[in-house]
Amino acid sequence: MKVDFAQIPSPSFVLHEELLKINLNILNLVQKEAGVEIICALKGFAFWDGFPLIGSYLSGAAASSLNEARLIHEKMGVKAHTYCPVYIEDEIKEIAGYSSHITFNSVSQHERLKEKFQQHNPDISFGLRINPEYSEVETEIYNPAQPGSRLGVTADKLNDTLPEGIEGLHFHVLCENDSYALERTLHETEKRFSHLIRQVKWLNMGGGHLITRDGYDVKHLVDLLKLFKGRYPNLEKIILEPGGAIGWQTGYLVATILDIIENKGVKTAMLDVSFAAHMPDCLEMPYKPKIIGAFDPAGNDNEHVYRMGGTTCLAGDYMGMGDYAFEVPLKVGDKVVFDDMIHYTMVKTTFFNGVKHPAIGVWRDGGFKLLRTFGYEDYKNKLS
Repeated sequence: MKVDFAQIPSPSFVLHEELLKINLNILNLVQKEAGVEIICALKGFAFWDGFPLIGSYLSGAAASSLNEARLIHEKMGVKAHTYCPVYIEDEIKEIAGYSSHITFNSVSQHERLKEKFQQHNPDISFGLRINPEYSEVETEIYNPAQPGSRLGVTADKLNDTLPEGIEGLHFHVLCENDSYALERTLHETEKRFSHLIRQVKWLNMGGGHLITRDGYDVKHLVDLLKLFKGRYPNLEKIILEPGGAIGWQTGYLVATILDIIENKGVKTAMLDVSFAAHMPDCLEMPYKPKIIGAFDPAGNDNEHVYRMGGTTCLAGDYMGMGDYAFEVPLKVGDKVVFDDMIHYTMVKTTFFNGVKHPAIGVWRDGGFKLLRTFGYEDYKNKLS
C-alpha cells in the first residue's frame, strides 16, 4: 500500500483508497454487530469520488445544507439525513426532495416549516435536535453544548410530550471522542431526555465518534449500543454519523518547498500550500499535523529544524504549534507530505489571496489518478 509520491503533482490532496476501505470495514462491522446505522457526514468527509464505495459499506449520508443533500443524492444515490441550524425557505422544496429525514434545531422552526416540507415530500421523517448540556469537547469553537449555545433544544424548553409529528431526536456533542465519552454523554442525555427518547422511532447520536482511530475500544462501543437499544425497544433506528472516522488517516496533502528563509535563528520552509487557505483546522483547533519523515525536535540533538510556512500574505500563515526536525537539511524543490489531510481539511479550503488551490487525486490500484485541478476560473467564479 506504499505510495510513490514522485508520481503526485504538487500541491495535491490525495486519498489512499485502500486505507479508506480499512476504515469502512471497521465501521461496517460496528453496524452489523450493534444493529445500528452508520452514515457519512459530509461536513467532515465530502470526497465524492469515493461515495459509491462508501455507499456499498455504510447506510447513507448526512447533510447540513442544500448543496450537501444534493451531492449525496447525485453521487451516492440515496436521500440524505439533513440537519441545518436554520433552513432557508427558498430552499425547502429542493431540500425536501433530496432528504429522507429532516432535523430541526428548534421547536419554533418545526412548527413554522413542517407543512412546507410535507408539501414537497410527505414521506419525510421529522426530528428535533436536543442539547444535553454536556460535552467533553475542550475547544470552545467545536463545543455545541457550551452555555448559551445556539445548537439544539435544552430539556427545560420541552414539555413531557414531544411536538406532534416529531419522530426522532438528534444530539451531537462529540468531537474525535472515544466510546467512553459517548457512554458518559448517554448518561447525561438520558437524565434529561429519557422520557422523550421513549416517544420516538429513531435516535441520531451525531458524529465525533472516532471509531477508526488506533486504540478505540470497538467492543465497548458495540456493547454500549446494544445495552442502549435494550433500554429503548421503541427505537427502530439508532444512527451514528461520523465524518472524521471515515476519512481518518486515509490520505495526504503533498506540498513542495519553494524557498527557505532564516530570521533570528528560525528557518522557515516556504511551501506551495497555505495553512490559512488549505489547512484551516491547523489554526482553528489548533493542531500540528504529522509530516512523513519528520519528527519532533524537542529533546533531540538535531540542527535540521524548520518551521513550515504557508504561501499567503497572512502573517500567521505558518504552523504555530511547533517546528519539525529532519535527518538531512531541506532544500528548495523537496516535497513535504502532510499526513491525515483528508477528513475536515478538504471541506474547509478557501481561495484566500487567490493562491493556487491543491489538486485532488486518488491513489488507487498502485497508481495515482488525478481527479480535479483548480485555476483562475474557479477563483474568479467564487467572487463577483
